[in-house]
Amino acid sequence: MKFQKICVLGLGYIGLPTASTFATHGVQVIGVDVNPDVVHTLRNGGLHIQEPGLRTLVQAALRSGNLTIQSQPAEAEAFIIAVPTPFREDKLADLRAVEAASHAIVPVLQKGNLVVLESTSPPLTTLGRVAPILEGSGWKSGEDFYLAYVPERVLPGSILRELIENDRVIGGVNRPSAEAARDLYSIFVRGELLLTDATTAEMVKLMENTYRDVNIAVANEFARLAERFGINVWEAIELANRHPRVNILRPGPGVGGHCISVDPWFLVEAAPDLANLIRTAREVNDGQPYHVVELARQAFGELKGLRIAALGLAYKADVDDLRESPAIEICHLFQQAGAEVIAFEPYRQEAQVDGIPLAKELLRALQGADLLVLLVAHRHFRSLSPLSVAQAMRRRWALDAINLLNRSDWEREGFQVVKLGEGLKSKRGR
Repeated sequence: MKFQKICVLGLGYIGLPTASTFATHGVQVIGVDVNPDVVHTLRNGGLHIQEPGLRTLVQAALRSGNLTIQSQPAEAEAFIIAVPTPFREDKLADLRAVEAASHAIVPVLQKGNLVVLESTSPPLTTLGRVAPILEGSGWKSGEDFYLAYVPERVLPGSILRELIENDRVIGGVNRPSAEAARDLYSIFVRGELLLTDATTAEMVKLMENTYRDVNIAVANEFARLAERFGINVWEAIELANRHPRVNILRPGPGVGGHCISVDPWFLVEAAPDLANLIRTAREVNDGQPYHVVELARQAFGELKGLRIAALGLAYKADVDDLRESPAIEICHLFQQAGAEVIAFEPYRQEAQVDGIPLAKELLRALQGADLLVLLVAHRHFRSLSPLSVAQAMRRRWALDAINLLNRSDWEREGFQVVKLGEGLKSKRGR
């Protein structure tokens, strides 16, 4: 199939780069978002999310005339649904945005069109939730129009490169649907396009992120065991990884972001009687923020009244994405314990974050603090001067949840340093 005009619903971290990439490859693209602030910002040359190279790409797409921004879908040859699929407080998938986007397509859906769901979803969502809504148009999926599930698999911070270079799994409700979706993505994807059915593609996406989550949970549990046994988990991991078939990941303050911290719950929801290991891994990783706060309490005593400088609120290093961030949860737990928290997030200095005061400069966060807590390994924090930090703080206490500080350098400046994954007997060297 040939595609000259497509419509992308959802202009977030996936939808906006996807729409802009298609536009810069000569396709007419209607970018749709229901958030009027997003529409206004993009129409006026602004950007509501941060990703290396994205501003240049979006501006090029808009200047070309191939990308237009609006709040409702219009007729097109293909529709891509790239809206959020968060989970609810009960850990069940919230598919309201996917359903709303599907309903919005119905009035403009025509025979021979292609509809692609990219949003991460529980197995059978394409067949059981999206197809019935679209068939309200009177057309039959797989016969009158093509329907496919094509999961994104990109890394924040490298989205633009991976969007083009990574292999893509193309899951159709039938073979012609998969082939139609393959033709669409072949416009810009250089990686291999791997055809399968829609439910398998949904499962593949969840498996990829669940695999990561389970392995991070093992690392976090190793860290807790190392603290119990009085050893240094970072040294132990380095030595264990010398085995040719072992690759233990890094422990940390928890797992965040919209994928790894969310997707495994979709499998638990779909098959709660089978997903026992997956559920346990999620519980271990969800428990890390509480563990970090307990480390502080054990090392420094009563938290009530302490002034804490929390460095980093993003869910991972060198991105601006705050979704499901364990760092934010840790700050809230410190506040609940009676501490005063001042955070510094270099990538979101203007953000409003659920009652957590943000300093616009690092020094302001440190000024008068009793405890420095390192939560995200942003490059801004990798060259912190212990002398400069000591001069700004009231007490010289530091809790390192990401193994960033060189212990000997900081202890020379009088700091008491506590690290995640280091038992009391192991505090030597780094």
